[in-house]
Parts: sequence; structure tokens; C-alpha cells
Amino acid sequence: MTERSETPTNAATSNLADEAAVRTAISSVARPPTVSASSSALTFAWRGMLKVKHVPEQLLDVTITPVMFVLMFTYLFGGAIAGSTAEYLDYILPGILVMSVLFTTVYSGVALNTDLTKGVVDRFRSLPIWRPAPLVGSLLGDSVRYLLSGTVIIVLGVALGYRPGAGIVGVLAALALVVIFAFGLSWVFTTLGLVLRTPNAVMNAGFMGIFPLTFLSNVFVDPDTLPSGLEAFVDVNPISILATASRGLMEGDAERSDIVIVLAVAAALTAVFAPLTTRLYRKG
Repeated sequence: MTERSETPTNAATSNLADEAAVRTAISSVARPPTVSASSSALTFAWRGMLKVKHVPEQLLDVTITPVMFVLMFTYLFGGAIAGSTAEYLDYILPGILVMSVLFTTVYSGVALNTDLTKGVVDRFRSLPIWRPAPLVGSLLGDSVRYLLSGTVIIVLGVALGYRPGAGIVGVLAALALVVIFAFGLSWVFTTLGLVLRTPNAVMNAGFMGIFPLTFLSNVFVDPDTLPSGLEAFVDVNPISILATASRGLMEGDAERSDIVIVLAVAAALTAVFAPLTTRLYRKG
């Protein structure tokens, strides 16, 4: 009886000793340094660019589509709208730059929703990193796509005879302004990416919003030719103001007020939708 009663006691003592040894071993190991917010965000930005490397077909929307728009609008409608394709190219090219980059922002929400439906976002939430890093990093990676799209359009325009009055400095300033606005707008679509159920739903909802705003702007035609009621809307449309500011920067006669309005709208979109997206992301 004595030997039987001592056996469980000895086993329990041995287990406690083992647990204590494990705790001691774990506590003696130095913890890895905490990853900074900037490093986390840049890592996810690199992840976004690697996705393009492995699936290069994603670049079709930022390369082939803008080329088609420039050629189609310039040579099919340029003569009828402006009297000559050369004059219309000067007007339409900054507009196509704005339109193509803003259309690309929809895919920020689509990509986030795709990660969400595949369970990738759940893995991100479990990592000991800055919580918004996957969101911010993804948008930073998308900014590279915006720059690529804009570069393709500018190079094509120069090949077709477009000569910006402000030179390369004006072109870079216009491209930077468009990318800043696109970054703010992208937060709207990341919010949709967390709210809607499927990537197709995000894409449909995104283009249902961005298409009317783009075509009801001065991207394609001078608003002076529009009916008065429609002209009033076009004049206050943020996309119209962005297109006007881009044209001005590229020609060297931009109005400071237009640039300020564009930056203010971009800041407002970020201030409203970035916290909202982050909150939805944390809630899961």
C-alpha cells in the first residue's frame, strides 16, 4: 500500500520539476526585438510588390488599359471635340493620368477582401506587429502601381507629341499630386473591402462610385460646353479639381487654390476612412 501511494506523488513532483525547468529555460531566452511600425509597413509593401512579380498579369490594368484609353480618346474623339488630335492630347493626357490612377485604387479594396476571404488576414492579426501595418503597407505597395501607371501614360504622351510646358518638374509634381490623392481615396475602398463579402462585390461597388464621378468631371471635356446644372456639379467635383491642378502643374500655370483643395480632400478621406478601416480590421 505504501509503495502504491507514493507513486502518484513522485510523478506529480517530477512533473512540477519539469515545468519549472521549462519556465526557467523560456525565461532565460532573450526575446526578439519588437518590429517597428515603419519596418512592418514596408515589409507588407514589399509583399504587395512580390505578388505582382509572381502574377505579372496584375500589371495589365496599369499598363495596357491606360494606353488603350489614351489612343482611343485621342484619335477617335480628339478631332470632333477639339478640332485636332494634337490639341486634344494636351487636354486629355493629364485627365487620362488622373482617371487611370484613380481606377486602380479600387483594386486596393479587392486585394484586401481577397486576403480576408482566404484567411490570410487572420494570420496577420495573430502576428506581434503594428496592427495597421498590413493596411498601410498594402497601400504603399499600391502607390508603386500608381506611379507605374502614370509613367506609362506620360511616356506614351511624349511619344505621341505631348510636350508639357513645365517640363519634367511639372510632370513629377502632377504625378505626385495624383498619387497623394489616390492614397487617400484608397482608404475608401479598403473600407469596402472589409465590409463587403466578396472581391467581385468590392469591385462592382467601387466602380459604381468612381465611374460616374470620373465621367461627370472635366477629364474628357471642358465643362463650359455642358448644361449649366451639370457644369456646376463638374466644377465642384474633386476629380475635376484634381485634373485641373494636374494640367496646371504640367503646363506651369497651376492655381494654388486647386492644389490646396486636392490636398485637403485627400487628407479628409484619410482622416475619416483610415481610422474606420483600422477599427473594422481590428474587430475582424
